[in-house]
Amino acid sequence: MNTIETLLAARRLPALLRFADGRAVTAESFEERRLELVDILCREVYGYAPPAPATVRVTELKCKEKDFAGKGTLRQLQLSFDTDNGEFGFPVTEVIPTGAEKCPVFVFINFRAEVPDRYFPTEEILDAGCAVVRIYYNDVAFDGEDAFKGGIAAMYDRAKYSWGKIRMWAFAMSRVMDYLQTAPYADKSRIAAIGHSRLGKTALLAAATDPRFSLACANCSGCTGDALSRGKVGEHLKEICERFPYWFCENYFKYVEKEEEMPFDQHFLVAAIAPRRVALGAAIEDVWADPNSQYLSACAASAAWELLGEKGFVHPDRLPVPGDRLDAGRLAYHLREGTHFFSRADWHRYLCLI
Repeated sequence: MNTIETLLAARRLPALLRFADGRAVTAESFEERRLELVDILCREVYGYAPPAPATVRVTELKCKEKDFAGKGTLRQLQLSFDTDNGEFGFPVTEVIPTGAEKCPVFVFINFRAEVPDRYFPTEEILDAGCAVVRIYYNDVAFDGEDAFKGGIAAMYDRAKYSWGKIRMWAFAMSRVMDYLQTAPYADKSRIAAIGHSRLGKTALLAAATDPRFSLACANCSGCTGDALSRGKVGEHLKEICERFPYWFCENYFKYVEKEEEMPFDQHFLVAAIAPRRVALGAAIEDVWADPNSQYLSACAASAAWELLGEKGFVHPDRLPVPGDRLDAGRLAYHLREGTHFFSRADWHRYLCLI
């Protein structure tokens, strides 16, 4: 049986702990390297975002106390801020445990606006003493081809920033974080970015670009998320760039069928969140995402935490099997039975880690 070291060597990954100019990274210089990792990924994959706005304005649209059998308060808010081309805003829904004082918060970007939702077991999250602020991603930028003329894309000069929609959605998560800095119920030291599939990619990028997130939870994020591109099975750059070109900056397309030439791989994205916590979720039947490449990405990224004297990814010297819950370090991974889905079982893993 191949060891993890052998399997990683076969992927021929670019060096994580060496600067682009060849210098070795030390614990003292890791933050410089972390920022370089983020810059590489923005330049080559996701695009650059505009500067954060000076202020985010908050308007309450609706409030219902003692909702969910009295367990929580549901509030609908409008967040708005100034952009290069005027004001932009998007609605969010927050669910707060009744009587909460300094509770952990999930910033959850979702595919639908409903609360609760099949990806959003609201009562169980409240039972765990956690709050959630839900973003409906299409309220920020439409997940489709619109020539970047709608939503937040229309508010900034694309030629200047060249950001794809994953970067736009991540930017919105940071605007929610801006709001949470003023929310009296929020424990500012325990705020997680969380999402599934393409929005799992978004959650990782949000945490990599915004150090205020203490935890990133990426569920089944796969290609261009937590899974290594080199040696991957299932979805490759060719498929994802053909189907969803608007998720990325144009630079990314030059690597289609040339993954071996990339000066990065997705372990860069995971490691760019160190020394904060990361939780990766996978499903055994999610071949498109490739659970083994997700796992090996965690193995490769672990060196960032270890350099800083932390436990990174603590794992056996084998590939994952269903039922694995590996969370002894700052970088966690679980593999469950089933398909590509954001299940209650996944949420329960993340609730244990925030």
